[in-house]
Amino acid sequence: MSDERRLDVLRAIVEDYVTTREPVGSRMIAERHGLGVSSATIRNDMAVLEDAGYITQPHTSAGRIPTDKGYRVFVDRLSTIKSLSSPEKRAIETFLSDAVDLDDVVARAGRLLAQLTGQVAVVQYPSLRRSGLRHLELVPLAPTRLLVVIITDTGRVEQRVLELDAACDEVSLAELRVRLNVAAAGKRLSELATAFDGLAAQVRPDDQGLVRQVGALVVETLGEESEERILLSGTANLAQAGMRFEHALRPVLEALEEQVVLLNLLTEMAADGTSGVAVRIGHETQLAGLVDASVVTSGYGTGSDDDAVALVGSIGPTRMDYPATIATVRAVARYLSRILAS
Repeated sequence: MSDERRLDVLRAIVEDYVTTREPVGSRMIAERHGLGVSSATIRNDMAVLEDAGYITQPHTSAGRIPTDKGYRVFVDRLSTIKSLSSPEKRAIETFLSDAVDLDDVVARAGRLLAQLTGQVAVVQYPSLRRSGLRHLELVPLAPTRLLVVIITDTGRVEQRVLELDAACDEVSLAELRVRLNVAAAGKRLSELATAFDGLAAQVRPDDQGLVRQVGALVVETLGEESEERILLSGTANLAQAGMRFEHALRPVLEALEEQVVLLNLLTEMAADGTSGVAVRIGHETQLAGLVDASVVTSGYGTGSDDDAVALVGSIGPTRMDYPATIATVRAVARYLSRILAS
């Protein structure tokens, strides 16, 4: 793909096919894109692109449409990410900032993304294992019973009841609450055990048992796997006439119902994002039900693209508007991070 003109022809085919939903011919490209060459020259370029597997001809007398390989070149080399307007950005921030808790934030993000893209939105709940500790609250329920409230930096709130080995008075408990938060706040699961062990070595012998009990409970809670789940919004968008999945809609719907499979896909995509965005196109998803679909995701949860605790994304046909979808997914992810951090 070293010939710049052929890249321009491929870009034109992708953009026109996404817009018109019809195979693209050489005459259409010559008339619309001003490449400065004749239709015959464009036909020759299209033949080369077809031989290389970037485009295909669905019918003998039809124009060409992109293949998964062609879309991949478009996404990686040819597309220019669209910028959201200031009103769009303000609308996203306002809508998400009105949420009252984590469940509301996730639900709002899903509805908003589905509406903006006209596709299916997928929002992964923040993982406790990848969250940082924001605050610990210790509430005495009885002389030897304690309610431990764990608040993460992604807005998760977990409550656990702890049976103490020995009674603890409220003055000592208040002091330990402060010291526990100073020692552990902001740390991830991999760092917490060391932090709690270090604090246990510094407190009075009578308080060491309580520090170790609380520390063990927090580490165990943040290490749980059972909370991994996702929310889907806008599934009805797939029934729109413009979607036109080549191998019918049913396989796509069945794939979306398999949440464990989708979670595995999101986990894989978390490792291959570039500049905070990952795109899997058609067969790249390695899911039979999504061979006609593309998935665009971006990480959120910490404000850092490289250290996200969960993913938000959009699922639609391979014939999607990639620049607009990528920009919208990225914007929602960044505002999600800001809202959760606040």
